[in-house]
Amino acid sequence: MSRVFSQVDVFGDGVCTGNPVAVILDAEGLDDEVLRAFSRWSNLSECTFVLPATVPGADYRVRIFSLSTEIPFAGHPTLGTARAWLEAGGVPSTPGIVVQECGAGLVPIRIEENQLAFAAPPLRRSGHVDPEMVAEVVDILGIDPEHVLDAAWLDNGPGWMGLFLDSARTVLSLRPDASAYAGRWDIGVIGAHDPGSETAFELRAFFTDGHEPLREDPVTGSLNAAAAEWLIATGRAQAPFRASQGTAMGRHGRIHITSDEGKLWVGGRAEVVLSGTAAL
Repeated sequence: MSRVFSQVDVFGDGVCTGNPVAVILDAEGLDDEVLRAFSRWSNLSECTFVLPATVPGADYRVRIFSLSTEIPFAGHPTLGTARAWLEAGGVPSTPGIVVQECGAGLVPIRIEENQLAFAAPPLRRSGHVDPEMVAEVVDILGIDPEHVLDAAWLDNGPGWMGLFLDSARTVLSLRPDASAYAGRWDIGVIGAHDPGSETAFELRAFFTDGHEPLREDPVTGSLNAAAAEWLIATGRAQAPFRASQGTAMGRHGRIHITSDEGKLWVGGRAEVVLSGTAAL
């Protein structure tokens, strides 16, 4: 059966410079194994599947898969799904705000001219990271422990564990290898750029679903959301600011962090690059 399909570039600053997400816009009737199979086959960090909303106030419901693993929330899939839905003719119930239903609850997405921005969902896990786990992650990253200034859980859905390093240069120099450490890893690293730089922070995100080698995600909205909350709470940043990600992969991701009405907003460009149908 043909399903309406889009592939959206999210957080890019130019043509195909962000993070792609595959979106199936009419996923009713597809069972979980088909969703997992399509997600693995796409070989993207995430795929989303749009379904009718089940709670009042939501414009649609979305299921998000990272390879074979379903996750409750992810940032660039949230913006990519909203853009695909809007481009396909979706009209939000509240003008200027798309409301997504997902495993993390209801997530508002603001329409801001050529950008979209989601409200950062609450953290599911935060605070102290066991020193033994930090030591394992330091070994995976292949860096001297002296480069690590702080560590915290930054889990708003995908399960990120974050390290704050001594500089953006250290972040960009990383060549991680998790081959000696089996299991699932979701590692986010953050480092500050020099004052006067185009962006305030450089981020990188490394993940595996437990079966695949460690991969790098080009631009990661969920990590940027949780990292921004952490950086602001620890006095290392003040909104608004802009972060960069994907530099080490030849991408040009730009993430805009703002705050108002008691919410932290994570924004960027989201552009449909491919559209058509998928035979599922």
